[in-house]
Amino acid sequence: MTDKLLVQSEVKSISQGLSHGVALLQGGRVDEAVEFGESLAALYPEEARVHAFVAEAYNARGCFDVALNWIDKAILQDENLQHKLKKAWLLSRAYRRDEVSALIEEVVASANVDGRVLWQAGKLYYHHNQLPQAIDCYERALAVGGEHPGWLYDLGLALFYSGNYVRAEECLDRVLTTAPHAGSVHYLRSTLRKQTRDSNHVAELESRLRMGVKRDEDEAGMLYALAKELEDLGDYDKAFAVLQAGASKKRGAIRYDAQKAINSLREIQSHTHAQNLANAVSGHEGAGAIFIVGMPRTGTTLTERILLQSGNVRNAGELSDFDALLTRAMLEEREKDPALSPTEAALRVDFEVLGRKYMRGARQMVGGSSMFIDKMPVNYLYCGMIHKALPDARIVHLVRDPLDTCYAIYKTLFFDAYEFSYDQDELAEYYIAYRRLMQHWHETMPGVILDVSYESLVTDTEAQARRIYAWCGLEWTPRALETPGKSDVYATASAAQVREPVHSRSVNSSRRYERELAPLVRKLTAAGLLEIASTSS
Repeated sequence: MTDKLLVQSEVKSISQGLSHGVALLQGGRVDEAVEFGESLAALYPEEARVHAFVAEAYNARGCFDVALNWIDKAILQDENLQHKLKKAWLLSRAYRRDEVSALIEEVVASANVDGRVLWQAGKLYYHHNQLPQAIDCYERALAVGGEHPGWLYDLGLALFYSGNYVRAEECLDRVLTTAPHAGSVHYLRSTLRKQTRDSNHVAELESRLRMGVKRDEDEAGMLYALAKELEDLGDYDKAFAVLQAGASKKRGAIRYDAQKAINSLREIQSHTHAQNLANAVSGHEGAGAIFIVGMPRTGTTLTERILLQSGNVRNAGELSDFDALLTRAMLEEREKDPALSPTEAALRVDFEVLGRKYMRGARQMVGGSSMFIDKMPVNYLYCGMIHKALPDARIVHLVRDPLDTCYAIYKTLFFDAYEFSYDQDELAEYYIAYRRLMQHWHETMPGVILDVSYESLVTDTEAQARRIYAWCGLEWTPRALETPGKSDVYATASAAQVREPVHSRSVNSSRRYERELAPLVRKLTAAGLLEIASTSS
C-alpha cells in the first residue's frame, strides 16, 4: 500500500501518522517521508506538529528554504519554542545566519524555566561561535534543569574553547561523578593542561579501566586520556603502549573504508588538471577570505592566532560551508547526468554562484567583517575549487615534518573526524595521498598557495608571520607575536596549546618513538617523504 493510501485509509490519529513518518526518515526513505508528510498535512491542515514534521523531512532532503516555509506554518499555528529552535537551525543551514541571533534571543527570553530549551539555544550559539552566549545558556539550563551530564559536558567544552580551563575541569569532574566511564569526558579533561606528578588522573584512569568498560568508544577515550597523561609525566614507553591499545580499540569501533578515502583524493587529482579548471565557470572575487589548510596538528591554529592578533581579521571558525555548498551543487549536476564522477560533476558547478553563496554565509558568521579566516584544515581537498570559486581569496598551507605530523595525529582522539588516524598503515597511506594532492595543486596553480613550515614558524616566528601577513595583504604589527588573551575563542583540539607562548618543544617529538612508529617510518620512507637516521636498535 502506498503512503498516500495509508494516509487516506489507515492513519487513525496524528500520532500514528507522525510515528510512521519518523520511521521513514530513520530508515533513510527521505523522498517517501516528504510525500507522506505532505499527504498527512493535507489531512490535518491545522496541525502544527505535522507541518513541523514536513519541515524536518525537507531538511533531511537538503531543501532548507522549503523546510523554512513549512516550519513557518507550524509557528503560525503554535508558537512552540521547539518550532522556533528548529527554524533557527534551518536558517543557519540555509546560510541566513544573520537572522538566527534575534530568533535565539526571542526563544531564550521566553524559556526562563525550561532547561532543555535553554540548553538547545546554547547549542545554537555554540554552533555560531558565540561562546559567551552559549555558556550563559548552558549555565541557566543547569540552574533550572539539574545536573544533566550532557549539559555539563557541553558547558565544559565551551569553557575549554574559551580558555577557562579551571572551570572546564570542574564541570568535567562533575560529569564523571554520574558517568564515570564517559571516555570523551576523560579525554577532554586530560587535554585541559599538562599533567604533573602532583596533579594527574593516572591512578583513577587505571583503576576504572581495570574495572572494565562496556562501550569500546568509552574505553578508547579513557586509554587516550591515560596515554596523554603518561606522556606528560615522561613515562614514554608505557604511554605509547597504552596509546596503541586505544587506537586499536577506536579503529575497531568505527566504520572506515581506507581505500575509498584514498581513491577520493586520487580522483580529485586526476580530474582537476589545469585545463579542466580553466574550462569551469569563473567564480566570485572572494577578496578578504583567508583559508588555512593542512593536516591537523601542523600549526593551523597557531597561524590563525597570528592573523587574529592583527585586529583586522575575524575568525569564522572551522567552517564546513565550502564542502557543503560544493557537495550540494555537485549532487545537482549528477542528477542531470548520473554518469559523472563526483569530481567531474564538481567541475560543472557554477563557481560564481558557489563563491557568492559561500561569501554571504561566511560574512554572516563574522558580523560582516571585510577579512575573515576559514580554518577548516581539510579544505586542502578543494584548493583548486576554492581558487576557481574565489580567485582573490588567500590560501595558506601548513607543512610539518611527515613523521611528527603523523605521530601528532595518531596520538589525538578526534571523535567524529579524521578516521584515517587510528591505524599506522592507513594513516601513512592517507598522508602520502594528501602530499601528492598538495603537490598537484602547486603544479596546477603555481603561486596560488603559500606553504608555511611549522618548524620555521615556531623557531623563526617573526619572519614567518611577516610572510603570512604580506601574503594576506595585512599591514605588519608586532601584536602578531603576542600571546592571545583569555577571551579569544579557539574551537579546536589544540585550544589549550595555542594560548601558550610559541615554543619548539614538539619539533622532532616523534623521534623518541621511531621504533614504535615503524609502520609509519617504513611507508613514508618508501614514498620518498622521510629520511631518517635510525637511533634505535
